[in-house]
Amino acid sequence: MKLLVALGLNGFLLALLFFWIRHHHRTSPFRGWLLPLLALKLVACLLACWLLSDDARYFQRWGLALTTQLWAEPGAWLHTMLGDSFEQKLVFHGYSNTFFVIKVLSVLNLASGGVLLLNGLYFSLFAFVGGWELATTLARLFPATPKAAALLAFLAWPTVVYWTAGLTKECLLLGSGAWLLAFVLRWLYGAEPLRPGTVLGGLLLVFLHFKMRFFFALLLLGALAGLVVVRVAQHLGGAQRRRWQVLLFAATLAAGGWVGSEINPVFRLNKFTNQLIRNYSELREVSRHRPHIEYANLAPTVESMLQNAPKAVVSTVVRPMPWEDALPASVAAGLENVLLLLVLVLAVVAMVRRQPGQLPFALVLALGFYCLALAALLGLSTPNLGTLNRYRSVMLPYLLLLALQNDYAARWLRRIGL
Repeated sequence: MKLLVALGLNGFLLALLFFWIRHHHRTSPFRGWLLPLLALKLVACLLACWLLSDDARYFQRWGLALTTQLWAEPGAWLHTMLGDSFEQKLVFHGYSNTFFVIKVLSVLNLASGGVLLLNGLYFSLFAFVGGWELATTLARLFPATPKAAALLAFLAWPTVVYWTAGLTKECLLLGSGAWLLAFVLRWLYGAEPLRPGTVLGGLLLVFLHFKMRFFFALLLLGALAGLVVVRVAQHLGGAQRRRWQVLLFAATLAAGGWVGSEINPVFRLNKFTNQLIRNYSELREVSRHRPHIEYANLAPTVESMLQNAPKAVVSTVVRPMPWEDALPASVAAGLENVLLLLVLVLAVVAMVRRQPGQLPFALVLALGFYCLALAALLGLSTPNLGTLNRYRSVMLPYLLLLALQNDYAARWLRRIGL
């Protein structure tokens, strides 16, 4: 019975993948890159499964335990899926993304048979499909922008490729966020009608993104809400000037933040800042003997957060540097950060010379807010540079997408054949 279920599910998933690849290989603006980039993702998946992290090992172990319960006691498994504990062996509080991943794996194991490599492959493919859908959407909607920018940012940048491969939360987080953004852009800029299937798919992506890391989702959904309001105002004949777009975007965020805090206490500022400080303190204790971020007088107040935000943003984006740690992985990450710094400097020079690129200002505003706010929150809550490098892999593609829009970057991408 288990074998028949696995064969049937794998056959169905492989058929979906085959038709998706065939469709995009025929229609994508850069279809020649599909198979090479897919192969790169598969190599990264193999490497991630070989260098298996403690988190991935934990997910795999308990995912198998829940699958065993599914086969033996479906009713008890359903109770586990709807709750926050598993037979008194695992007890979590609400919003646990770890337990959510375990639940996902308990279902995915029906297809994979509990094989780690297959689970990692499915996670990796989800991240790849989400990134490819967004890259293709941007190329079609905004043909005057560098087509290769999104391709490089989401599917070829080293740490993004590595950390969104294998059995990681980042696979589901980046894949759901990028795919959701693609849906929204097709509706706002491509005049794609809101069909029931599209709406359902978008809601599932919102749910998945929220369950993986709720504060990532809050920032992305806030940015998208602001973008929607600005675009609706533009369709009605208003918000044509940039300053009005900024004001309307800021008002939407402020209103959304107030409504969220009234609906659920978890979204209130004091609770959020206290949780952020708690995360920082716990990670700092285990990072004292390694390169980490140290703040002076960090406290759970808005004033303290704003004072330390610039350092947090810079640390998130450009640390570690190659000389900060002798470990090979840290040196490699540092060398990548040097390249990233050069890209960002080039983008700043292009902005000063008024050659920022052709991406719509409202979209740049939304993604810029998302990157800046998320970089600040990550830097303030995650002093460990290794962990920070992994967490930022979800934010980094959006930052690279913006940084590679300018005319200088476009010429550089053309020179290297992209």
